[in-house]
Amino acid sequence: MSAPKYRRILLKISGELLAGQQGYGIEPAVLDAIADEIASVVAMDVEIAVVIGGGNIFRGLAASAKGMERASADYMGMLATILNALALQNALEKKNVMTRVQSAIEMRQLAEGYIRRRAIRHLEKKRVVIFAGGTGNPYFSTDTAAVLRAMEIGAQVIMKGTKVNGIYEADPVTNPSAKMFADMPFLTIINKNLKVMDSTAITLCMDNNLPLIVFNLKESGNIRRLLQGDKIGTLVTAGR
Repeated sequence: MSAPKYRRILLKISGELLAGQQGYGIEPAVLDAIADEIASVVAMDVEIAVVIGGGNIFRGLAASAKGMERASADYMGMLATILNALALQNALEKKNVMTRVQSAIEMRQLAEGYIRRRAIRHLEKKRVVIFAGGTGNPYFSTDTAAVLRAMEIGAQVIMKGTKVNGIYEADPVTNPSAKMFADMPFLTIINKNLKVMDSTAITLCMDNNLPLIVFNLKESGNIRRLLQGDKIGTLVTAGR
């Protein structure tokens, strides 16, 4: 087998994926499948960090839209990401994959506090680092937290696992004939207002020349194929 295309990656997983068909909470079969995917990456001697959203449990922005004070709603959403992180940690360690959860919100009984140099050291020791609690600040999404952590740890790419095969010109669920892009520049996402990541996250990627791959995490083996150099999903770069 050829050397992996990337040696250190950050995997962003939406909380909604963990809910599976039930639409809420954590579906054990989905969690186990994601743990298998991550374990296969570790077996390739690739360093992997993970950021998980909390939308399967609580969405701060949605609660704010219904009248809840925004900062409080966002903090509740951050706590949801910690629940998901602990669930993923448990699933991985059942597969003998060593992990560390680092939280931006101090919670010493459950997770380490986020320390950049410690996170990098864990990765060097081939531990999976799961970043929880977003950035620790309201008004910032877990997408932005993923980009921030990726830059801090020196990840070579962000892989965003979704329910669809990549970035489309329209919602492929409601428009089956929608065209999927094989690659595109970050500016196109901003100009077309494509709902890939929030604008803060996209701008951070663009300004720091950090590539993003949007792919289908539900299809088994996709992360491994990406690491082997296969063209899967949509590659987003700074472009020309």
